[in-house]
Amino acid sequence: MIGLFEKGEYIVYGMTGVCRVSDITEMDLDGAGKNRLYYVLEPTSTRGSRIITPVEGNKNVMRRIMTSEEAYDLINRLEEIEGLGITEDKQRENRYKEALMTCDCRIWVGIIKTLYLRKKDRMNRGKRLTEVDERYMKKAKENLYGELAIPLGIPVSQVEAFITSRLYAVK
Repeated sequence: MIGLFEKGEYIVYGMTGVCRVSDITEMDLDGAGKNRLYYVLEPTSTRGSRIITPVEGNKNVMRRIMTSEEAYDLINRLEEIEGLGITEDKQRENRYKEALMTCDCRIWVGIIKTLYLRKKDRMNRGKRLTEVDERYMKKAKENLYGELAIPLGIPVSQVEAFITSRLYAVK
């Protein structure tokens, strides 16, 4: 194994979400030092794109995706996870961004719960969810479902229905 991750492994990379490590290579980039190791990452949500990022000294959070046991445990504990508790509208976008950048699935669930309740409240008042709220709801779901799909062995498009069926089957 070179560095932290292996070629072919799936990882979570910052706000990008799930990526496959397609290569680990030495590069000589201007201003980055001689023969530094870099990951070549392919985001699973954006076909054909690549990210080249240093193995060491990376400022973005990088971690392995969860195992199937961890995925099932997360789904079984969804009801225990709290929302973000944002009360100030001026703080809302910054809190969403900070929450996404943690790369923590439980916090992504918190974003989704927060925004689901906010959407329900706004609909009851005859309003729609704001563009900022919609954007962060989409990104949190994309990251969470993209990660869960791999250890569950199902397409991303089926993750939400799978979670819903598990939650109602438990009750």
